[in-house]
Amino acid sequence: MKEINIKGVVISGSIAWVLAVMAFVASYFVPILSDPDLQANWVLSVAIIPSACIGAYLYYQKGHKTNGFILGVAMFLVAMMLDALITVPFLIIPSGSDYISFFTDLGFWLIALEYVSVVVLYWHFKRTVDWKKMTKPPNL
Repeated sequence: MKEINIKGVVISGSIAWVLAVMAFVASYFVPILSDPDLQANWVLSVAIIPSACIGAYLYYQKGHKTNGFILGVAMFLVAMMLDALITVPFLIIPSGSDYISFFTDLGFWLIALEYVSVVVLYWHFKRTVDWKKMTKPPNL
């Protein structure tokens, strides 16, 4: 396992978090389901996929070789800290909830699992593509 680049993790994780939170908040402005909170969580669960991929892409673009699971957990920890500092006080508490209910919600941990899984899958895909490029015979 190669070392993790903390600055890269913070930048990539923050960008992924911003994209996911923007999708979450935007979902409230387009009412489709009768329960706007459920709708926002569904949108977030879908938005996590491209957000985590973009974050992983930005991290690996700098040439880092960190294991995908380690990167996924580290990026999620960045998102969790941003949730504690920004999401909960500015979005969750004003709507009548609190830190404990936010961080103990099963949906939160399912999204965490999805987030880490997407980064791991991105890492595996990237490694496979890179390996195929290296083993491809030259064009004559």
